[in-house]
Amino acid sequence: MGKVAVGAAVVCTAALCAVAALVVRHKRKSSSRWGRVMEILKELEEKCGTPIWKLRQVADAMAVEMHAGLASDGGSKLKMIISYVDNLPTGDEKGLFYALDLGGTNFRVLRVLLGGKEDRVVRQESEEVSIPPHLMTGSSDALFDFIAAALAKFVATEGEGLHISPGRQRELGFTFSFPVRQTSISSGTLIKWTKGFSIQDAVGQDVVGELTKAIERVGLDMRVAALVNDTIGTLAGGRYYNQDVIAAVILGTGTNAAYVERAHAIPKWQGLLPKSGEMVINTEWGNFRSSHLPLTEYDQSLDVESLNPGEQIFEKMISGMYLGEIVRRVLLRMAEEADLFGDTVPPKLKIPFILRTPVMSAIHHDSSSDLRVVGTKLKDIFEISNTSLSLRRVIVEVCDVVATRGARLSAAGIVGILKKLGRDTVRNGEKQNSVVALDGGLYEHYTKFSKCMEGTVKELLGEAVSENFVITHSNDGSGIGAALLAASHSQYLDIEES
Repeated sequence: MGKVAVGAAVVCTAALCAVAALVVRHKRKSSSRWGRVMEILKELEEKCGTPIWKLRQVADAMAVEMHAGLASDGGSKLKMIISYVDNLPTGDEKGLFYALDLGGTNFRVLRVLLGGKEDRVVRQESEEVSIPPHLMTGSSDALFDFIAAALAKFVATEGEGLHISPGRQRELGFTFSFPVRQTSISSGTLIKWTKGFSIQDAVGQDVVGELTKAIERVGLDMRVAALVNDTIGTLAGGRYYNQDVIAAVILGTGTNAAYVERAHAIPKWQGLLPKSGEMVINTEWGNFRSSHLPLTEYDQSLDVESLNPGEQIFEKMISGMYLGEIVRRVLLRMAEEADLFGDTVPPKLKIPFILRTPVMSAIHHDSSSDLRVVGTKLKDIFEISNTSLSLRRVIVEVCDVVATRGARLSAAGIVGILKKLGRDTVRNGEKQNSVVALDGGLYEHYTKFSKCMEGTVKELLGEAVSENFVITHSNDGSGIGAALLAASHSQYLDIEES
């Protein structure tokens, strides 16, 4: 009997030892996994680092590329497109003006009643129209006839006090957010369609000509006064309220910048110098690239797998389309190499672009003590449950690293523009007011991103220059901005001035 008891005790002890060994091994494994997570995070922080000296190099490179792009077409990664906008709004504009904003599967028609410096925008009305899918792949006439009919219907609803002066044509600003080779303020040939459109007989045609013919076919007396993009519209909207606005930046799904250049500083400009002595340049800065950009393996794999490899490198590091995707790629590596979410990689974590930047922003802004928003988003997006607080903290940290890099690089881009204009230093003790108008969902809704960007611009400029530098929000450049540009390029301006 005693032998049985001793034998049982030995078996129990051996079993306990085995369990203890398993626990120790599991703890060791957990700790080595966690160590690997921390290694990946530390490496990300180092490779995404944006010390001030590096940002100065990026700003310098941006200014150099701007110079090269102004010297000749194809001379730089920056297209530096001449917009033919040489009259930005002053605030004195009066009258009723229209805008058409075509940039995707919907378009908007707007009308804006301007009342001069005293009253500014007296009234504005707009309507959004969905484009039937068959028109996105049909003929040019069919698409523009549909748009012109909607425009005519909208004009017919002009209410009390919203009529133009007798004997005058209505004038329209046309925001067309597809690649165009601009040939004048009111003409431009379509290079190619994007965003699901494929209307072959429109490629190579003047889009203003196509719209004008359709407007005539529906019997509407309206002239397209300006063909613009949303960034130039944002610049116009900013300048309308503040004459110190010298540039505009869009930080949304994509990114771009436009600014006011001295006409004599554009070597590739062939025509007569404009009366104003100024010309708005559309930089297309999303395509900027430089050896000074802190690229990681995540950026490189994202680029290789994208629809436009080797293009839009700056945009892929800073814009709303891509920030969430970079975070997903980091988390996927942590899941594969360090079992961040357990022994198996969550299947949904492997889906490209499943983590959108608005969700990343919600995770980054979670201020609850248990980071419950992070937990909820992980469950909703990736179907990952029961996450620990330390794991949630890692995810917030990854978002912070990626957003901070994007925000600080955006700031360096802005300083590059100021540098090109000689506004990055105090010259001869003379202080110049410099205002940059910003718009886009990323800037407007991702607070940590925009605050970091604004702080970094001031850090790069230094205290003396920062005192005279302001970032302002200019809303709806593609709508109101386009109507304002129709007003500032009106055929009736000389009549009013004389």
